[in-house]
Amino acid sequence: MSGELSPSVIKRIIRQVGLRCAAQGQTLSETLVAFMVKAVVLDPRNDFNVDRTLTENDIQDVIQLCVTRLLDTTNPSLSTIKMQVYFDMNYANRDELLSEQERVLEGKLAPVARAITEGGPRAQEEMENVYQKMVTYALLRSGLGSPTDIEAVREVTAALQSVFPQTEMITFISLSKKDKEQQLRDLAMLVTGIRLFNKQCQKGGSGIDDLPDILKEAIPSATRTLEERLSSCRLLAYRYTALLESMQEDRHRFSRLSFLKLKEALFNVRQYEAFLCILQSNAITSAREVESLNVQLEAAMMVLENTVRNKTSIESKDVFPLFMELSNLWTSFQDEMLLLSFLTNMADNLQQFLEIQSQLFPEEMLKSFLEGVTVKSDEERIKETMGTRVNVSDFKNQEWLFPETTDNFGQLLIQYHGFCAHSIGVKGITLPGNPAIGILKHRDKYYVFSSKEAAYIFAQDPDKFIQLNVDRAKKYAELIQLLELHHQFEYLVPHAQARNARKGSIKSLPKHDSGTQTDTHILPPTIVRSYEWNEWELRRKAIKLANLRRKLTHAMQTDLSHMRRENFTQVYLPKDVGTQTKRDNSSNVPKPQIFLKGLRGGSSPTTHMVTVDLTRPLDET
Repeated sequence: MSGELSPSVIKRIIRQVGLRCAAQGQTLSETLVAFMVKAVVLDPRNDFNVDRTLTENDIQDVIQLCVTRLLDTTNPSLSTIKMQVYFDMNYANRDELLSEQERVLEGKLAPVARAITEGGPRAQEEMENVYQKMVTYALLRSGLGSPTDIEAVREVTAALQSVFPQTEMITFISLSKKDKEQQLRDLAMLVTGIRLFNKQCQKGGSGIDDLPDILKEAIPSATRTLEERLSSCRLLAYRYTALLESMQEDRHRFSRLSFLKLKEALFNVRQYEAFLCILQSNAITSAREVESLNVQLEAAMMVLENTVRNKTSIESKDVFPLFMELSNLWTSFQDEMLLLSFLTNMADNLQQFLEIQSQLFPEEMLKSFLEGVTVKSDEERIKETMGTRVNVSDFKNQEWLFPETTDNFGQLLIQYHGFCAHSIGVKGITLPGNPAIGILKHRDKYYVFSSKEAAYIFAQDPDKFIQLNVDRAKKYAELIQLLELHHQFEYLVPHAQARNARKGSIKSLPKHDSGTQTDTHILPPTIVRSYEWNEWELRRKAIKLANLRRKLTHAMQTDLSHMRRENFTQVYLPKDVGTQTKRDNSSNVPKPQIFLKGLRGGSSPTTHMVTVDLTRPLDET
């Protein structure tokens, strides 16, 4: 289907739908309209043939259906889709939110930082102005007071002068831009730490709120509010589920109730519950983080007090790291305040998508219909089936997982958000699954069930019921996110993906790198290596062959050489060996020069030999 609706056609439909809704007084986001367009085309009840290209009449029908659904304010399904789009467009986890806050802060401080770090040597008056900008930078970065608060500016100036006198500006200006930026951040942290310590000592602290005490009261209050809203929406879900089950058994008794509206209302409440659970988990994480920060802050203050107590002068290497640690801890408190404010605003804004419940099903109406109907909570339903489990021997080709036989049983990624895989497609309602009955592993995915009977029916033909669940999600597009079916509807709302690719409700289109390789020559080579195109080369070869005809090769063998074998020897090459003595001495002695006279004889028969010693004395050498 995604191939049939080209991006240009989708943009055209979105634009037309948006204009028609705006003409009726409804201004809708482009993401919401794009989601509705795909949902309308996807719904089999609208009878759009996805195997062919949509005609102009089909496009006009899509536009009209989208406008009708988007303007129907009594439709719980629309409220659920709006809630999902709002959550996807606005929710961010801790890391994303804090990194975005850091980016925004750096953007606000960038002009001040550039004015301080850019430029070379300055005049005395200019250096004084730069110093005042450093005071402003430290105040803005810490978030402890306003630049218009004279008392806060005075405290920051005094703290900065204690660690960075104005006489150091000459050295600061000579630094590189990168070193200036780093020193500027370090100075801001030192000033923040000093102000916090002075506040602890009751010697200042203008414009500094007591964040630990504020968080100590605000986090429990926010957690209680979330718990109350969770309890309220879960009660509605239990009531709607009980009514839907009763309506399937006796339609005449509940003829005044709309089965379709009630089912859509159940999906709306379940989605609201899922989002509140996410916010509650974040609130619990913040509570733990604040508790840890309080312990660290108390310890840091105690160490700092012991370091500076009764001392007139302290080395900077001893106290500066403590001030910077204090600044980092306070920044963490500010982050928790930001996170808590974000979670509170998200929870408050989600409330608007639940208002339709009281309009369609007032409290008095529900009470009248619930007379004689047993309302069970999710916990009670699970408790009823705790004693039953699947008999593995009844299934030869199915793999079942149980808590006592499976490692990390609680960490398995259950399909359909933990709801019963059988009841969604068959009954059209969301019943909580009980993992103790047994988790079915089918094609590397895990499924839970609300009863043993549902597990047996589903296991007989899992693919059939999986397809039923997909068909159910096509009719109710809000189930795609509620049941986490993104992998089966990856083509839904590609336009919204492009605008907000980092959000999690609509996964990006699958992409992968691929490559192919073929042999250089599939067939055996047919190259004739002896071929020559140059006739002069052919002429040279011909002459060479003609000369070879007149050449003879002679060989002979003698008796001494015949039957001889070749011998080889291998020797080790001489190695260099050297020694070193403690000291070198040398001496120079005269060369002996001794001559013998008369060895040849003479006229007399007797030989007379005379020895002549011409060696030079030692003292002459």
